[in-house]
Amino acid sequence: MNLALGGEQLDKIYDTMKSSLIEIGVETAMLLDTAGNVITSVDDGSDRHDVYSLAALAAANFSAMRSMAKIAGEEEFSLLFHRGQKENIYLSAVSDDFLLFVIFNNEMPLGLLRLKVARVIGELLGVLITDSSP
Repeated sequence: MNLALGGEQLDKIYDTMKSSLIEIGVETAMLLDTAGNVITSVDDGSDRHDVYSLAALAAANFSAMRSMAKIAGEEEFSLLFHRGQKENIYLSAVSDDFLLFVIFNNEMPLGLLRLKVARVIGELLGVLITDSSP
């Protein structure tokens, strides 16, 4: 997969995350590469998270979980979920190269979020694979 993304692709990714995640109550959504670089991020306007630090830590966390999965005899664990008192983190693989990171509060039903994230990942893959092809 070509990892160089154009402006049109980034706009599609941003619009997809905004309309599918932020509009249902997600606080922050980011597309990251597996090195922890923020490809694009969108939030609910509150801008209360250090997205760059979170991105680096999320990528490291996901990498550690991939290694743990292999030790446990699994191909990989495709998602991580961390529950806090007020906010929660949902981290999911989009592809071998990209991760979707989401912060949401306890009012968001986890089942709804999982459904939306699955749809968003499908849409993101369409943008990343179709538009990145030579």
